[in-house]
Amino acid sequence: MKKSPIIAIVIVILIIVGIVWYGRSGSSPQGATNQPTNGGNFASTAPVPVVETTKVSSKLSKYENDELGFTINYPTGWESTNTNTGVSFIMPIDQNQVSTVAKLQADINIISGKCSFPPVTTIKDRGTLSVAGVTANMISMTNTVQGRSYFNRMYSLQKGEICYIFSFSSIALAPETKNLTGSNRTQAENNNKAIVNTADTDFSNMVKSFLFVIPPVGQDESKATPVKK
Repeated sequence: MKKSPIIAIVIVILIIVGIVWYGRSGSSPQGATNQPTNGGNFASTAPVPVVETTKVSSKLSKYENDELGFTINYPTGWESTNTNTGVSFIMPIDQNQVSTVAKLQADINIISGKCSFPPVTTIKDRGTLSVAGVTANMISMTNTVQGRSYFNRMYSLQKGEICYIFSFSSIALAPETKNLTGSNRTQAENNNKAIVNTADTDFSNMVKSFLFVIPPVGQDESKATPVKK
């Protein structure tokens, strides 16, 4: 009879533990979000991807920006970085070649308003290019400052009140910075031209692959049914 109170206490404890365990097992797991059933139809809360990069082939990748409304193909070896107004690509430079090329970069920027090239005094050539069924204007520029050689090519594409600017830039250091003289200097200068021309061609091919895409559209507020609380 002396053991009855102890047995009763143990039974009460077991009942309490069972209630707590059952309550936890029936609740949502940690971090889960409860959603209304609405007759069994769950609304998807997954965010719509704004920028997506996919590999098209061993040599080409596809960059798509739904928010800015365009897609392009670019060499897979390029390193892309998203910006507030578009995307920037850093092109790799073959370090095994004797050259002084220090920078190869391509940029796509989308701005509001009419297209206009920056004011320059030295223009190498002008031209046009058909891109996505629209005519794009082109200029290229070369300059040499303190032994550094600069080359730039720019395309501008106007669609409505939006301007798409494509730009390619390269910088080649002076041969003296790498102590190149004689035949090594000549070889570096020739390699510089070949490297920049190849990158410029890849850039122009990227511009040619440009296509407009329809950006995602949000729900019309005037048609949205308010939720009563």
